[in-house]
Amino acid sequence: MGIMWSKILSTGLPWQDAQHIELFNRVGALLDAINKGQGIEEVESLFTFLDEYFVFHFDAEEQAMHGANYPDLTIHMTEHHRFIEDVARLKREGISGKPPAELIKKMERAMVDWLVNHIGGMDKELGDFLIKFEHT
Repeated sequence: MGIMWSKILSTGLPWQDAQHIELFNRVGALLDAINKGQGIEEVESLFTFLDEYFVFHFDAEEQAMHGANYPDLTIHMTEHHRFIEDVARLKREGISGKPPAELIKKMERAMVDWLVNHIGGMDKELGDFLIKFEHT
């Protein structure tokens, strides 16, 4: 798998880090399933899990942002919606039978972009804000 969790991505919020770790584990399983040529049922199952997990994870983050009156709430939520749309597009491509190597490259690019720009940036900023909010 080309995508792995690193402590560098830690936001300092245990609940958020645990959710991010689970997300990376599941995306890794999806990439492995595609790479190994596992059946479409396995790929669909993993995509379905991700669909459900995004709702759970993004809802938790959005509730925390609302509760703390996070000033970048709208920007952050927009990024969540964009990522959901990107993964939905990849799901359609995967189910339609796109060649596995091409799908893996697209999934890795999408996840690396998310890792660097969202988790490594926006979520770390959110974590800092929420930690300060909890201590005020």
